[in-house]
Amino acid sequence: MATSLFSDIHMAAPDAILGITEAFRNDPTPTKVNLGVGVYQDAQGRIPVLNSVQQAAKIWATQEDTKTYLPIDGVPGFIQANQELLFGKDSSLLKEKRVATVQSVGGSGGLKLGIEFIKRFMGQDTIYVSDPSWENHRVIFEAAGMKVETYPYYDPQSFGLRAADMLSTLRTLKPRTPVLLHACCHNPTGVDLDESTWKEVVDICAERELIPFIDFAYQGFADGIVPDSRPIQLFVEKGLTFFVANSFAKSFSIYRERVGALSVVTGSQKEAAAVTSQIKRIVRMIYSSPPSYGAQLVAIVLSHPELRPMWENELGEMRNRIHEMRHLFAQKLKAVLPDKDFAFILNQRGMFSYSGLSVDVMKALREKYHVYGLDSGRICVAALNHSNVDYVCESVASLVKGT
Repeated sequence: MATSLFSDIHMAAPDAILGITEAFRNDPTPTKVNLGVGVYQDAQGRIPVLNSVQQAAKIWATQEDTKTYLPIDGVPGFIQANQELLFGKDSSLLKEKRVATVQSVGGSGGLKLGIEFIKRFMGQDTIYVSDPSWENHRVIFEAAGMKVETYPYYDPQSFGLRAADMLSTLRTLKPRTPVLLHACCHNPTGVDLDESTWKEVVDICAERELIPFIDFAYQGFADGIVPDSRPIQLFVEKGLTFFVANSFAKSFSIYRERVGALSVVTGSQKEAAAVTSQIKRIVRMIYSSPPSYGAQLVAIVLSHPELRPMWENELGEMRNRIHEMRHLFAQKLKAVLPDKDFAFILNQRGMFSYSGLSVDVMKALREKYHVYGLDSGRICVAALNHSNVDYVCESVASLVKGT
C-alpha cells in the first residue's frame, strides 16, 4: 500500500468545553450533571424549542417557495429586524442608513467576518481581549493572523471587576487598536461593567481612537432586551464608529441553526455601502452565502405582532429562571459551607458563573461526583435545577471541607 498522505497528522487537542460534554455523554452514572456546556436548559434539564419559534416555523412552511441561494449578506427581513433589535427601531443610525449589517453563521461567524475586515482594511495585527475571555475568541482571531493580547478584567480575590486596571491599560493602547468588549453576561466570568465604567470605556475609546468590537451573544439574559443594549447606545451617543457581532442561538434557543450577524456602525450612508461591499467579498471567499432557515424564523418572530411579544415573554422566563437558579445556588452553597461567602455569585449575570472553585476541586467534582464543569471554575447556571442543585452543592461542600 502506498504511503498515506495523512500518516503525519496528529490528533488535535480536544476543545475544553466540547471535551467536557463528550466525557459527560460517555459517563453512565445516573446522577451525572453537566455544568460545562453554555446552553440554556429548562427546569427539566431540556434545551427547549420556544413556542414562538415553533409558530414561526409553521408560518415559514407555508411561505417558502424556493431553495435558491440567499443574497450574500443574508435575509433582508432578518437584517432589518436585527438592526432594530440592536439599535432601536427609531434609531437615527438606521434612518441615516449608517449601519452595515451582514447575516453570519452564528455569532462566531460574525466575529470571524469582523476580524477579517479589521485585518484587511484597518491595518491592524493585534487585538485586545479581556483576561479571561471566551476561549474561542483567541482561536478565531489568531486564525485570522491577529496577535491576541489581554487587558485586566477579572479579580480572583474579590471575584469582581478589575475596573481601574482595565481602564488604565486601555489608556495605554495605540490609536486604532481593536478592543473586544462583552456587552453583557460576560463569558466566562458573569462579571459585567456597570454603566459608569462603560462610560469611561467609551470615553477612552474616543480619546485613544480605538476600534471597539462588541460581542453581544446574550441580549436579554441580564436585565432585558433594551437594558442589555445600553453599552451599544453609549457608543452611539458618543458618535463613535464600531463593530458588533451578535447571536440568536441563546435568545431564541436555536443553537443548531447558527443565526448571527455582524453590524458595523459607520460615519455615513456612503461608508456603510462601501463596508457592506467589502464584507460581502469576505463572505463570498469563505462560504458564499449564509443558510436560510434560522434567519427566516428570527425575522418572522421579530416582525410578527403576536409572535414578538410571545418571544419576549419566553425570553423573560428564561432570564428569570437563571436568576432564580443563581440565587438558589448561592443560598444552597452558603447552607452547606456557612464559613464561606458566596454573595459574589449574586452580582454575576447571565448563564455563567465563575464559582471561585479551584482546578483541583473542579477535577475532583468530575472524577468523584460526576459533576462536569470547566477547570477554570466556570459553571453554567442555566444547567442547574431543583433536581440537581442540592447534589451539586453537597458535592462541592464535601471537597471544599476536605481541602
